[in-house]
Amino acid sequence: MSFPVCRLGLPPLLGLHRSVRHRSLNSSSASALYDVVISGGGMVGTAMACALGSHPHLHNKKILLLEAGHRKVYDHLPEQFSNRVSSITPGSATLLASFGAWDHICAMRMKPYKRMQVWDACSDALITFDKEGLEDMGYIVENDVITAALTKQLDAMADRIEVLYRSRAVNYTWPAPYPDKEGSSWVQIQLADGQKLHTKLLIGADGQNSMVRSTAGMKTIQWSYNHVAVVATLQLSELTDNNVAWQRFLPTGPIALLPVSDTCSSLVWSTSPEHAAELLNMDDENFVDAVNSAFWSSEYHSEFISSANSVLRSIVSLLMPSGTPARQLPPSVSAVGEKSRAAFPLGLGHAPEYVRQRVALIGDAAHRVHPLAGQGVNMGFADVASLLNHLSSAAFDGRDLGSLRHLLAYETERQRQNLPLMAAIDLLKRLYNTKLPPVVLLRTFGLQATNAVTPIKEQIMAFASK
Repeated sequence: MSFPVCRLGLPPLLGLHRSVRHRSLNSSSASALYDVVISGGGMVGTAMACALGSHPHLHNKKILLLEAGHRKVYDHLPEQFSNRVSSITPGSATLLASFGAWDHICAMRMKPYKRMQVWDACSDALITFDKEGLEDMGYIVENDVITAALTKQLDAMADRIEVLYRSRAVNYTWPAPYPDKEGSSWVQIQLADGQKLHTKLLIGADGQNSMVRSTAGMKTIQWSYNHVAVVATLQLSELTDNNVAWQRFLPTGPIALLPVSDTCSSLVWSTSPEHAAELLNMDDENFVDAVNSAFWSSEYHSEFISSANSVLRSIVSLLMPSGTPARQLPPSVSAVGEKSRAAFPLGLGHAPEYVRQRVALIGDAAHRVHPLAGQGVNMGFADVASLLNHLSSAAFDGRDLGSLRHLLAYETERQRQNLPLMAAIDLLKRLYNTKLPPVVLLRTFGLQATNAVTPIKEQIMAFASK
């Protein structure tokens, strides 16, 4: 796979900058028919709009993006890093590069990482991931930067994509199986201001509480982990290359330190709601001490586990004499960014159906996962790439974009990818959320064995980088 390269200072791939169209539907366009309407202008929904607008098979299609919020773009990049970041895989970066958004991200800021180290707080077991020649494993990018880059690319597509900001859908009327009156064969969308429009295909990119999904009668399987992710921007004690992503599995939940610059990293700490409240209310000095302790402390170690781990390590060394990568120590933290601490609840959700006639779900509207593997937004971008492929093929063949024929092919393709990944993430979360010695021994052996078998690690990296 070839990875996108930042081309600082070059114009977007798809043309010169133009101002995006902001308007309200007037009475003459109240019955406007669109080929595709995307509900939700977050990272995944906006990427879907950009991808559709850039594809040559879809240039003659009428496409609308509905976003309830304001247009999000930077006049000047803030000096302080945002506390919400995403780990962007090479596959997602390639998608963003295909329609020009990656150039904008590179012109703002992002941080590549070349190695990842994951280890257990209850033992010395660890696993490291890196690529031959220290190629980039992924990129840590602020969510606000991704959104601003996508918005800027929308501006360059103003002649192909219509965008309605501060426009919220309040009701959807679905087509009858056997339409008996004009317009009933399309999805009707009613906006908060009373105006209406129709579309041949409605794409729901409106998040975990998707109104598109619920009004279409599409069920969802979901549960709360009763955990909260505490996020913050942290200042490192000393200047480093800072190109390693760190994650330690504590019995209370995983803690991750993700590089955003040579001097700063982003924290994602999954823990109980009670502990999260304590972390949010601590003064800066105590919070920094808590973070350093979480990465360095051996309080969860036991003599029995340590002895057993030494035996396991000796066995693995005999079976795999080529050795394993050396352990690195994470950087220490010296300060926390002002007002950068925040928290959000964690859970799992999955819609057994991603599609119905004239409707498709993408991103968090279709699936929601724990952030421990950094796959949430990447799964959404993979939805975009898959749906784009099936819609462009349908358009090339002259077929109805809202037909179940190709929408079901999209659903099958994505569920075959998403379900195993979601199951693995959920299993990891549960497996590491205990201090029981038999479970600790089991995961210790599994982690050490996996770390020693290079082909298995390469398969994991290949799957996770898509």
